[in-house]
Amino acid sequence: MDYHNKLVLAPMVRIGTLPFRLLAAEYGADITYGEEIIDHKLIKCERRVNEQIGSIDFVEKGTGAVVFRTCDAERDGVVFQMGTSDAVRALTAAQIVCKDVAAVDINMGCPRSFSVSGGMGAALLAKPDLIHDIMTTLKRNMNIPVTCKIRLLKSSRDTVELARRIEKTGVSALAVHGRRVADRPRDPAKWSEIADIVASLSIPVIANGDIFEYDDFQRIKVATGASSVMAARGALWNASIFSPKGKLPWEDVKREYVRKSILWDNDIKSTKHTLKEMIMYYSSLELPEGKAVIKSESLEDLARLYGEEKKCEFVYEN
Repeated sequence: MDYHNKLVLAPMVRIGTLPFRLLAAEYGADITYGEEIIDHKLIKCERRVNEQIGSIDFVEKGTGAVVFRTCDAERDGVVFQMGTSDAVRALTAAQIVCKDVAAVDINMGCPRSFSVSGGMGAALLAKPDLIHDIMTTLKRNMNIPVTCKIRLLKSSRDTVELARRIEKTGVSALAVHGRRVADRPRDPAKWSEIADIVASLSIPVIANGDIFEYDDFQRIKVATGASSVMAARGALWNASIFSPKGKLPWEDVKREYVRKSILWDNDIKSTKHTLKEMIMYYSSLELPEGKAVIKSESLEDLARLYGEEKKCEFVYEN
């Protein structure tokens, strides 16, 4: 895995599933992060080859629920992002999935309560000793790159100090979301503070924050000196943001996402969640399309809504 001059799809809960990752890669993303999976959840899984659709599934024992799904097509570019608060548990979980992904990343930036309350995500930012324990344990025992994603601390000096400590663990790269934990999406990302981190490290830094157009990739690289750039909301709203040819029409991107969700038998709840996020940016859930998505109870319902019945029939017949 090379972290220089790459366009990266950020990890997004309930969005970064296999169909969306493949969609972003098709449009030009070099590296795609999966949604955060909690270590406790992955430890309960077993690896299965799904011959019907050609995927590799990590299925929760007992329930049969697919916790993580990947495929050979993304093997060299997919990053498994994990939520954890314990080094031994993190390693146990990472060893389950490591042969089927390109890298493992530890989430140290998520500010949501479900993550922070378990001592994971942004809660780790206040525990540098635990960060060191987790990252060194993974690095010493894994044969694939290990990275992490952080947010900014209260001061640029504090963030740089933490970043330097993370670098000493031997990580292959560091992704930085240019906002503090208390910041909201409407608050502008602090590119200058990402630049301070880049100037202080020798490992690749992946800059994240306020990437909404293809030109923004170059703008943030120039402003920060970062090795690579990561897009989240801009990619969610239109995954073709990664294409140097310019964005494709939203309707085309949305329909291709539905096709891939059907092809890869994506979970209906995550498929609907992603579609609703796309619709809310460009339109309204109160209009007929939005209401129809909300009412949909299966991929077959979405196939009918978006005129993909033949695709659905083909998948389930085979």
